[in-house]
Amino acid sequence: MHDKQQHFVAPADEVEVLATDRVVDRGAPTSIWGDAWRRLRRNPVFGVSVVLIVIVLLVVVWPALFTSQDPRLCLGEFGMDGPREGHPFGFDKQGCDIYARTIYGARASVSVGIASAMLFLLVGGILGAISGFYGGLLDTIVSRIAEIFYAIPMVLAAIVLLQLLRPAGIMTVVAILVAFTWPQAARITRGAVIEAKNSEYVTAAKALGVSRLGTLMKHVLPNSASPLIVVATIWLGVFIVTEATLSYLGVGLPPSIVSWGADIDRAKTEIRTSPILFYPATALAITVLSFIMLGDAVRDALDPKERTR
Repeated sequence: MHDKQQHFVAPADEVEVLATDRVVDRGAPTSIWGDAWRRLRRNPVFGVSVVLIVIVLLVVVWPALFTSQDPRLCLGEFGMDGPREGHPFGFDKQGCDIYARTIYGARASVSVGIASAMLFLLVGGILGAISGFYGGLLDTIVSRIAEIFYAIPMVLAAIVLLQLLRPAGIMTVVAILVAFTWPQAARITRGAVIEAKNSEYVTAAKALGVSRLGTLMKHVLPNSASPLIVVATIWLGVFIVTEATLSYLGVGLPPSIVSWGADIDRAKTEIRTSPILFYPATALAITVLSFIMLGDAVRDALDPKERTR
């Protein structure tokens, strides 16, 4: 007697769906970063923010592509004149070209933001990673120092220190901003490292004889960097706003450096009679918004709940 085998033949439409699923699964990224990049490409917020940031970076690196006027050339006879050919935004009270100052003002403001975000990422990331991975007395010392700096308001501390260090250059402002914000990055990195170091792949690396430093660099940091990158992206916009605020208060960058905050300060007396304050303020708002949008998009893409879903 021969065994009778029953064969199930799926309908054609189900076969097509199953085949499609297999193709998608075979081509789907298997890493966290690959999966995040796939989700980022589908997010319109990410696309809009990248386009805006690319434009801003072009303005920062090659301002001469957008204007041929000298932002520091001020002609008193043109003071408060309206738009004309070659000067689409008109002139401020000192007779300076508003459009040229808006274009060149991006360089100082964005440079402060990018440099601060990079040092924020570097200093806070290193201290937080070492503190969380090694623990013990080192963790206690770093945590107590971080709590001291964390308790001091950044803007208040910057105002006091910049008053003492005037005139302050770009790197002075960057150093002060990072000095009172690195605990944010350290705390986030420390928590992510503590969670990652208890994972099975870390235990396996130790069993294979990988050194503690090698385990930290090769296994723990790559798998705990995503929250820090998200926070640094968002803080980049915060640093730009803070620089503009300090320059507006007259304690930030010196008048010889063209910046959006200084131009907003120059235009505040004419706010009721002229729209000249609108131009640097709008450029500042769009730039900050683009970096915050980018940070939100990256956060959503790297969210573990979204990946599980």
